[in-house]
Amino acid sequence: MNELKQIVGGAIVDSLERPRMLLAARRTAPEAFAGMWEFPGGKVEPGEGLEEALHRELAEELGVEVRLGAEVEGTTAAGWPLNTAAAMRVWLAEVTVGEPAPLEDHDELRWLPLDGRAGLLGLPWIPADFPIVHAVLAATAARSAAD
Repeated sequence: MNELKQIVGGAIVDSLERPRMLLAARRTAPEAFAGMWEFPGGKVEPGEGLEEALHRELAEELGVEVRLGAEVEGTTAAGWPLNTAAAMRVWLAEVTVGEPAPLEDHDELRWLPLDGRAGLLGLPWIPADFPIVHAVLAATAARSAAD
């Protein structure tokens, strides 16, 4: 059996302590996913740590530095299955330097309220990311309830 390709993604929120908004990114490619929304991130390079890869990917794709929060636990040991060949690990993240901009792979970014489920869930998410959206909503709701 081949090892799964490891992907990392950032569920970027306006505040790790009091998350109210989530940043969604609209893909431009590949054609099958163009126009669909996702969590920004990408492939882990050989010899690179997961969190290191996420910092690199978010800098490349959005031009930002972030502080990572808790991991949004996936449904398998490798994270969230994307397809038969890849799985994604996702962390909550907060921008610490820069303003997110669609530099690579995206043509639009949108901040969406976490309490406005219809707006967030109404976007055409990449199908593999949709269960992660629900998990992020649960994780941020639990964080807000703990306040």
